[in-house]
Amino acid sequence: MKSLGAKTLALAAALLLVGGGAIGWALAGLEGAPTAERESLAATNKPEGAKGKTLGLSRVTVPAGAELALHHHEGTQIARIDKGTLTYTVVEGSVEVRKGAADEDPKLVRKIKAGQTGEIKAGQWIVEQRSDHHMAANRGEKKVVIYLSTLLDKGAPPSTPG
Repeated sequence: MKSLGAKTLALAAALLLVGGGAIGWALAGLEGAPTAERESLAATNKPEGAKGKTLGLSRVTVPAGAELALHHHEGTQIARIDKGTLTYTVVEGSVEVRKGAADEDPKLVRKIKAGQTGEIKAGQWIVEQRSDHHMAANRGEKKVVIYLSTLLDKGAPPSTPG
């Protein structure tokens, strides 16, 4: 019985070693992956009527092949696609994809609900609330450019994992 226990322990140790190596290899494979770049264009920590909030304007460039991990925002964010097509997945919550000028009765293009993925194309926009947990990717061959307006809790990061 003792030799069977020793063999089982040796097999378990070998599996952990191989499994750990595989995990390390998978993470190392992500190392050269393209990543999105965010540029803060303007912000204020004292927006009237929104005490304790930061109002910001940003541009995000998502290169071809890049993926944005699951995240949410600690407040409200409006995202308008300026160039390219963003593949957008909602894990929790829902977003409405619209097109057209916001002050001229914009057209509802589609609603992306929890568990669904949809494309958001140039000229289309969404409003994300803190309850909308989502991820995105650029599946195209050209960069995606997104303009963001955010009203976040003061001191909150642009996005929060999960």
